[in-house]
Amino acid sequence: MEDRSGILLESGTNELEIIEFEINHHKFGINVLKVKEIINPLPITPIPHAHPNILGVMQLRGEVMPVVSLERALGLDPNGSKNNSYEKFLVAEFNLLKVVFHVHHVSQIHRISWDKIEKPSELYDVDSSQVIGVINKSDNMILLLDFEKIIVDINPEAGIHVGQIKKLGKRERSSKKIVAAEDSPLLRKLLNETLSMAGYENVEFFENGIDALSYIESLINEGKNIYDEVQLVITDIEMPQMDGHHLTKRIKENHRISKIPVIIFSSLITDDLRHKGQEVGAAAQVSKPEINELVLKIDQYIL
Repeated sequence: MEDRSGILLESGTNELEIIEFEINHHKFGINVLKVKEIINPLPITPIPHAHPNILGVMQLRGEVMPVVSLERALGLDPNGSKNNSYEKFLVAEFNLLKVVFHVHHVSQIHRISWDKIEKPSELYDVDSSQVIGVINKSDNMILLLDFEKIIVDINPEAGIHVGQIKKLGKRERSSKKIVAAEDSPLLRKLLNETLSMAGYENVEFFENGIDALSYIESLINEGKNIYDEVQLVITDIEMPQMDGHHLTKRIKENHRISKIPVIIFSSLITDDLRHKGQEVGAAAQVSKPEINELVLKIDQYIL
């Protein structure tokens, strides 16, 4: 389990592979694409006055990385039973950050289609704001965590900052029509504020790829000129029902809408993973939280 090489999926299949792990008998999942490696715990150096969810820092092959306690971040009972011999560190990379998550046990890898992942509900026993999806297995339930939010809760500076757009000055882009697919309500709100500030006030938001695609196809079925109605698509990658790679692939494979430029705006844009967006035909890929770069790419590609 320590080496995840060789298990990455072909781009655009609408599938993902998740690493299942446990904390106090609760089962959680993380997208394999976020995990660089899984290792046994290494010595941690505590940091005075650090955020309570930070255990300290550790060194791995010359790099110093923060170690986050998911037990604390999720507010789980610290007295839950655990076996120290099974504890692992998940070395992750996303949002242009490298961070280590401490978990109690790593069990297996699942391959699953995004359309089998349910939206989180307030009824579940973990705060839905920290969950991006629910996998209902026959014998248990696995919660996919919002690791970006977990990091932003610790360090708000790691999130999107609307103020960056003010440097671009006053702009007029209201005639441009954009479709945006983003499952996070908070990020939809931030994107709406940011794009409006950048002059792009005509944006249709959807919480997953399948709803965004259905909207675009409905415009065609109504006999409208699609390139007048949708001039650019922005999409996240990780979304229940249909992910951003599959959405991009579906757009590019449909000759009626294939000329619509698609910009992928995701925490999963890294040097190692950029090829996946290129393979499905994305015009550009921008890593969260580089919102200023996203606006510049929209300026470049919008018709």
